[in-house]
Formats: sequence, structure tokens, C-alpha cells
Amino acid sequence: MSSRTFVIGDIHGCALTLRNLLFKILAVRNSDKIYLLGDLIDRGPRSKEVLDTIIRLQDAGYFIRSVRGNHEEMLLNACSNRSDFSLWIENGGLATLRSFNVEDACEIPLPYRRFLDTLPYYILLDNFVLSHAGINCTASEPFADTVSMLWGRDLPAVPDRVGNRRIVCGHTVHSLPEIYASLESDRIVLDGGCVFKGRGQFGNLVALEMQTLTLHHTPNIDL
Repeated sequence: MSSRTFVIGDIHGCALTLRNLLFKILAVRNSDKIYLLGDLIDRGPRSKEVLDTIIRLQDAGYFIRSVRGNHEEMLLNACSNRSDFSLWIENGGLATLRSFNVEDACEIPLPYRRFLDTLPYYILLDNFVLSHAGINCTASEPFADTVSMLWGRDLPAVPDRVGNRRIVCGHTVHSLPEIYASLESDRIVLDGGCVFKGRGQFGNLVALEMQTLTLHHTPNIDL
């Protein structure tokens, strides 16, 4: 059975939608590779369930990996700095606290925080580089600018600065037509604004099958 590779955009606490995409639409198999573009948590109602789903799949032998998003970074920082805690709460952290039934970032069980702290800022594939917000190709050392990987917006892709790879990223919300159009560019965007159901053309969780550059998507069923 041939192996497929999927990259999935920002999930933001929408565990039911994630499982619908994985098991009903993609029908993932143990032979497949699944990459996530970060922002697994916050805003949506089921951040703990998203992390539980990922960890459970890994424990069952599935190949599933994620890069770090700015929301994972905010949660990790919130445990050590109160001003960072306020920033996190302003950006959807309260939904994550509720999903864990706790009141503070430091009360989230340590195994979950350790898991988030292991997430890399980028992942290199043969022909693609995966990063939450993109890569700052104008930097003297593009792979050293981790702030841009978390927070950048509309960073132009320059393939020869990243080993002649195309960049695949999330972070900035796009409509499905915009996502489809990006397949023709060196910067493929996959954040369909899953958690923003009911706001314009958003509200979709999007996956890209890398071998064929085929898009798969499902509307949010968590909200």
C-alpha cells in the first residue's frame, strides 16, 4: 500500500473537525505521513481533545508531526510571564484553559506542555519546507529567524534561499479560492480559518496531499 503525505492547516481546538478530516475525508492509514502547521490550540472549544488525538495517533504508530505555531508559543510563555499570560488570554487562550478545566497555563498537565515544547519551528521535506507563518527569505539566515516562522505575515517565498523548496504555511486566514490559487505559487497557504465559521468564506479545515498537490477540506463541525 503506497504511502501518502498530508499537510493540514491551523486546527485551533476543533477536534471533531480534525477527526472528520483525518478519518472520513482522508481515510488515513498507518502508512501515511501527516504534518500539521501549528496553532493546534486556542479559540476553538476542544484544544485538549486535539492534543489527545495527536498523541493517541502517535502512540498507535501513526506518523503525525507538527510544527510550532504562535499559539503554542504563547501558551508556553504564559506559564512563566504574567504579561505573556494576558496576551495569550486575549488571543483565545481562555478556550484552552476551559478545555483542560483549569484556570492557569501552569495548571495544564506537564506532559502536554512538554509535548508542545518539543515542536520544531520548521520541518524540511525534499521539495517543501513547512512552517507555521512562513520563512523570512530576506534574512541573512532564513532558518534562524524563528520569530518570523511564528508571527510573519505574507512573507515572500524565495526557493533558492531555502534549498530550492516551496514553502507551505498557515497562520494567515484565507478563503478556499485563495488557497487553491496558492498551489500555483512558491508559497502555499493552508489556513482556511477553521475556527472562524460563519465569518465570510472561512470556516474550513484544509489538507494538502503532497504527492499530487490535491486539496481536501471539511467545514467546521465543532461550532
